[in-house]
Parts: sequence; structure tokens; C-alpha cells
Amino acid sequence: MSVDDVRQRIDAIDDELVELLNKRIAAAIEIGKLKQDSAGEVYVPAREKAVLEGAIERNSGPITDDALKAVYREIMSASLAQEKQVGVAYLGPAATFTHHAARSRFGTSVEYVACETARDVFASVEKGNADYGVVPIENSIQGPEAPTLDCFVDTGLKICAEIILPISQCLLSRAPRERVKRVYSHPQAFAQCRGWMRMEMPGVEQVSTTSTAKAAELAALEDGSAAIASALAAEMYKLDVVAESIQDVSGNKTRFMVLANSCGAPTGDDKTSIIFSVKHAAGSLYNALESFREYGLNMTKIESRPSKSKAWEYCFFVDFEGHSDDEPIAKALADLSTHCVFATVLGSYPKAL
Repeated sequence: MSVDDVRQRIDAIDDELVELLNKRIAAAIEIGKLKQDSAGEVYVPAREKAVLEGAIERNSGPITDDALKAVYREIMSASLAQEKQVGVAYLGPAATFTHHAARSRFGTSVEYVACETARDVFASVEKGNADYGVVPIENSIQGPEAPTLDCFVDTGLKICAEIILPISQCLLSRAPRERVKRVYSHPQAFAQCRGWMRMEMPGVEQVSTTSTAKAAELAALEDGSAAIASALAAEMYKLDVVAESIQDVSGNKTRFMVLANSCGAPTGDDKTSIIFSVKHAAGSLYNALESFREYGLNMTKIESRPSKSKAWEYCFFVDFEGHSDDEPIAKALADLSTHCVFATVLGSYPKAL
């Protein structure tokens, strides 16, 4: 068998693929019309998770699961765009890790809206300027994103999905490393790469910027400058990846939340996020948390933030396994509320794959 014979076989397969993809998109358009009639959400994380899990379960190779997920991500993105012109607000500018996270969830066929602050992302969705928003909430090394937590206190938006993105910092430049005299980056990125910079680029000037994307933009404009940023930033600002994975600690990940006007139905593998404030009395927090133990809920995160309404009083953010529609969780939340000044469910959503 010759190369030409195999290529002809590939061409025949491509013909079938294109036909099947168009059939799939046509079915998605039909679903979109049905959703419009019932005022249903365009983006359904529970369905998305089921499709991806089903594809992975059926996969026998040689394509990897990650590659298959990437293909399906773009198929679902194209389907979403056919149902409706979807707008996704994110903490910008373009090529930030939040932009990367948003694209990893919504693909390249939707419209992205860059926002200067997390509060602007919330406002964009609240005002209807975007259908969904993506904001960072915590990093596995640096901890919680306080500006995002503070925004959840006042919003009526819900968390409908979570994204966990591995963070790989790269040194980007148009110059070879030995010619780099200045490095731009966000303070958090510098902190994540402090040891590498000390060992590999001693004496090089470090200049803080508002984002890693801004750092890449500046590095693209100045000869002999570099940026610590993502590979996506290298692509968008036409920079070379001089060194990759330069973060000091492996396994660095950031968790992002997808904001919407509502959250979805249970999938059987969910998480719930809540915010509450307890009465200013001895043992009040202990009594509130006792509700989780009594009903067997597994807390995965707890953070506190100043309430900003009164000095030395706090709001507590808690994540736990399960969906707020599950009967034990509904009972636990009802019990919790008896110990609180207020308690609000921020959202229930599928666990990130």
C-alpha cells in the first residue's frame, strides 16, 4: 500500500466526518430552537460533562483523552454559536490565564469580552452585556482571590461551572535569554518563579505589571525585554517561548468559576458553594459548621472575608460535595440558616473533569 492509497482513505474519512459534523450541528440548532421556546439556558454544564465523559469512555485510542476533549470542546463551541451568539466576559486583557481558562471551556466560536476587574466581569453578566463570566477564585500556591470573593457578597449571579487550569509560566521574548535585560510580569507570576529567576537570570531587572498579558505586550514592544506569561500570550503577541514551565513548584493550578443567571440540575458528581455570616456570639461558627457534620457533608474549602458592614465581623465561603437539590444538603442548609445572619447558595455545579 502506498502513501497515496492511505491519503485517499483519509480523504474518504474526512468526507464522512464533515457530513457527520454538519448533522451534529443541525441537531444542536434544533435543540437551540426548543430551548428558546422553553427559555432554557444555552450552556448546560451537566450535558457538557456527560458528553465529554461519554466520549472518553468510548475512546479506544490512539487519540489521547486530552486531545479528544479538545476536539469535542470546539465541536460544542461551534454548536453553541449556532444556537445563539454567546458572549463570555473574563478578567482581561486578552491572553491572561483567565482568558485561557475561558477558551478551554467555551472554545473559539463564542464572543469574548475582556474586563479590567473581577467586579467588571460580574457587572457585565448582571447587565446582560455578556451571557456568562469567568473569574479566578483561588490558586493552589497563592491561595484565594480576594477581589472575586468580595464580589460574591453582593451579586445575584450563580456559579454554574468550575474550571481547573494547570498554570505553566513561560519566559517569552524576541531576544535570546542572554540578551534580556528586563523582565515584565504580574507580581503573582514573579512569586511563582522567584527561584528560577534567581538561579537563571540573576541581576535582570524585574518590572511588575497589572497582568501577565500586559507584560507580554510590553515585551513585544521593547528590544531586550521579556515577559513571564502563558504560551497563549506568546501566540497572541508573537513572542518566542525562550523557556517553559519555569514556575518553582510543579502542580500549580488555578480554579476559576463560570458565572450565570442560574445553575443547573444535579449530575451525581457535583459541588456546591455557599456564603454565610454567623451571629456575633460565642460558639456561633462551631454551631453553624456542625450542620455539615450532622448531615454528612464533605467540606472541600472554607475561607473568611471581612463583612465590610461592621468591623471584625466576617463572611464565610464554603464549598462542599453534592448539589443543593439533594435532600441531605437541602436539610443541612435549612439547619445552617438557623445559626446565621444570612446564608446564600452561590451555586451548584458539576465537578471539573
